[in-house]
Amino acid sequence: MECPFCAETVKDEAAVCKHCSRDLRLVRPVVLEVQEIAAELDALRRELDQVNARLDRVSHPVRSMLIYAILYVLVPGAALVVAHVVVTIVLDVSPLYLRLASLMIPLPFGVALYALHKVGFRGAAAIGFLTAALSVMSMLTVTGLNDRVPILPGSWVEWREVIEYTMSIVLAFGTGNILGVLIYRIVPSIMAQHGKPNPAAYRMARMLGQHVGDEQLRRRARLIQDLMRTIGPLAGIAVTASGSLYAGLKGVFGW
Repeated sequence: MECPFCAETVKDEAAVCKHCSRDLRLVRPVVLEVQEIAAELDALRRELDQVNARLDRVSHPVRSMLIYAILYVLVPGAALVVAHVVVTIVLDVSPLYLRLASLMIPLPFGVALYALHKVGFRGAAAIGFLTAALSVMSMLTVTGLNDRVPILPGSWVEWREVIEYTMSIVLAFGTGNILGVLIYRIVPSIMAQHGKPNPAAYRMARMLGQHVGDEQLRRRARLIQDLMRTIGPLAGIAVTASGSLYAGLKGVFGW
C-alpha cells in the first residue's frame, strides 16, 4: 500500500513506514477501505461505459449500423481486397503474404470494436463474418475477371479453401477483440485492484497453506484472483489466434 504520510510504497503488513517512520497500524484499515472503494468505483465506471455503449446502439440503431458498416466492414474489407490485388496481381508473389495480411489487417479492427464501442466477442465475430464474406467475394470477383475464369469455385476443394480463408479472417477479428478486452478491461482492472479478493481466491489461497498472516494470505489471494482473471482472455487469444493461423495458412502449406 501507499503510506498516507509520505506517499511511498510499503508492504501491506508493515506496522511502521520504512521511509518516514510513521505508525501505520491505525491508518491501515482506512487506507485499505479507501482502496477497496476506489477499485469498486473503477469497476462501476467500466460497467457504466458498457451500458452507455449498448444504450447508444439501441437509441441510434441506424447511425450505429452505418458506423459499423463503414469502419468495420467496408474499410477492412477494402484493405483486404487491396492486399489481394497487390500480392496476387501486381507483385505476383507467394500467397503466404496474402494470408499473413488477412490475419494482421482484421486484428486492430477487432481491438477497436471493444476499445471504442464495447462490442464483445460474439458481436466482433458477426462483424468479422460480414467483412470476411464481403472481402472474399470481392477477391473471387477480381481473380475471376483478371484471369477470365468463373468467379465462384467449381469444386469442393476450392470451396473448402474459401471457407477456411473466411474463418481465418473471422477468428482474426475475434483475436483482436479478446486482445482489446485484455488491454482495456482486464489489465487496468488488475492494476487498480487493491481491495479484498473474492471468496474463491481466498479459498484457493488457504489450500496452498493456512499458516500465514492475514496480510500475506490477502496478497496471495489477490495474486490468485489476478491470475484467474488473466488466464481466460490469454487462453482465448491463444485459441483464436491459433485457429486463425491454422485456417489461413493450411492451404498454403498443404496441412
